[in-house]
Amino acid sequence: MPCDILLSGADYHHTETLLPKELRQYSESYWNKKTFAPSALLFYVGFNKKLKDVSHHTLFFDTDFDAHAKTIYDTKEWAEKPLFYASFPSITDASTAPDEKEAGIFLIPIAPDVEDTPEIREHYFKQLIDRVEKITGEDLQNNILFKESYCVKDFKDDYNSYKGNAYGLANTLTQTHVLRPKLKSKKVDNLYFCGQLTVPGPGVPPSLISGKIVSDLIIKNIA
Repeated sequence: MPCDILLSGADYHHTETLLPKELRQYSESYWNKKTFAPSALLFYVGFNKKLKDVSHHTLFFDTDFDAHAKTIYDTKEWAEKPLFYASFPSITDASTAPDEKEAGIFLIPIAPDVEDTPEIREHYFKQLIDRVEKITGEDLQNNILFKESYCVKDFKDDYNSYKGNAYGLANTLTQTHVLRPKLKSKKVDNLYFCGQLTVPGPGVPPSLISGKIVSDLIIKNIA
């Protein structure tokens, strides 16, 4: 009997390599020509104090945006002084941290597949903490209870993410809607794809919509 197979977009490229070359929907050269959205260096930090002069959502635009963007899409290297996003959820939701403590999440957008080492991660953590201290006047270095990091290598290991990207294909004109990878394999019967690499695109809502579209497509084809 035919078997309907539903695969997530996160495994789209990885599972393709399980097929013989002649049955693969897209080649390595196809993916290499695509423009991928950024990856990310993330830090999850617990602070031993409440912080002032920060909001739940805080964007640090204290360095050159154009210079940072160039390293992501053009030179594909680490930025010297990257912009970053900081979230302090405990400011609005007390359940995310103990009393008189603060939870912080920091995200630096980076190019996919850049070198990822513990030393590099630590360099950028120190830089962003220094910058937050300078802007807010807070003493953070001496009030860190714990920190965990997540970067390119983790995206590859945990999600088989192509080149360790965090957001799938970039939303360029030539990678929009019908120009994105197809939902159904042309070479393998009853093989379907859904998720951030397919239609309609990246993000949690579009990925969920993609699954609904594929489920409707499977029902239509087997009805």
